[in-house]
Amino acid sequence: MADSAGAPPVPPPGGYRGARRALLGANGVVGGGRPQGAPAEAPPLPGADARTKSPRTLGWIALAAGIGFVIVALILLGIGAADAFFSPTMLVLQLVVLGLAIAAVATRAGRVLGAVALTVALVLNVGTMGALSTVRVAATGSYAGHKTDKQKLWEAYPGIKDKEPSRFLNQQSLEQLQALADETLADVRAQLTAQYGLQWVKSADAQERPERNGYGGESMLVRFTSDTWATTTPVTGYAHKLEVMRTIESVIAQHGWRGMVAFNDPAGGVDPTMVSKMYGGATPETQVDWEWFSDDEPDPGWFYADITDLANDTTGEYRASREQTAKRTGEPLEGLQLAIVGRYMLSEKKVDDFTKALTKYP
Repeated sequence: MADSAGAPPVPPPGGYRGARRALLGANGVVGGGRPQGAPAEAPPLPGADARTKSPRTLGWIALAAGIGFVIVALILLGIGAADAFFSPTMLVLQLVVLGLAIAAVATRAGRVLGAVALTVALVLNVGTMGALSTVRVAATGSYAGHKTDKQKLWEAYPGIKDKEPSRFLNQQSLEQLQALADETLADVRAQLTAQYGLQWVKSADAQERPERNGYGGESMLVRFTSDTWATTTPVTGYAHKLEVMRTIESVIAQHGWRGMVAFNDPAGGVDPTMVSKMYGGATPETQVDWEWFSDDEPDPGWFYADITDLANDTTGEYRASREQTAKRTGEPLEGLQLAIVGRYMLSEKKVDDFTKALTKYP
């Protein structure tokens, strides 16, 4: 009885393959189930389901916070509250949304929702939205919602900040400068044609542009630029250019303009390096550009006579630049250009309105 000879071999560890089979018998055992009458399995521990769902809940909270932040940002963008984006409150809200999103991403169940919230927080952040709001406000001038009544009043100031209004009433009017510009430029063109055979083309029409008043708005004054006239042929050679400029100076003096100043001349006290950089040469003899200027002080008119001489362009850079400009504006590639500019010009038609508007300001 004690001898094991003839006994079947001992099963390998873990039993034979296929030994675990689902058995259905009278005892009611099905597969690995419990026998009939056996006590039921213990219920899950309290709080286990809450722990499973809490990460997903955190994801929803993060996403809701991100959406809410975007809604607030869009409202501020719509009303032009550019300064509000950089307030401590908005920065704190941004950090809260970012923190919730990162916390949700760190969990398995809330990772997707957290990633969406994190994307929203990073893309539509206070910096980006603040920049958009600033650009929009600058483009539309919609500052009204963030200015006091006093600021709104000064925004409509008809004059220029820190400049005496009587100056604009007593100086040359816009219409007077327009007439002077037409007369002066016509006379200069006629004399240069008669003496040097220069022919002309109008390269730009006269224009008026409102001046800013220094308080965030536009004044009743304008910046006036006359018609710009250009020669159809080059004006080249140092001696010839100098003679042309001296002729211009003698003609405009007859119309009340002062002696001309050569901005391109290093003798004027400007650093030679800067002169060379601006005008293409260290001396007038080698320069590509000449710029001569005069005014009619105490009136606000400025007279400009510019010469572009591409014969002095040794690098080809000025020619390439002039070709681009000529292609865009249609003006001649090189030669002499004449124009008159006036700043802070008041039209005779607006004198009464200007005077009346000033009564609102101390």
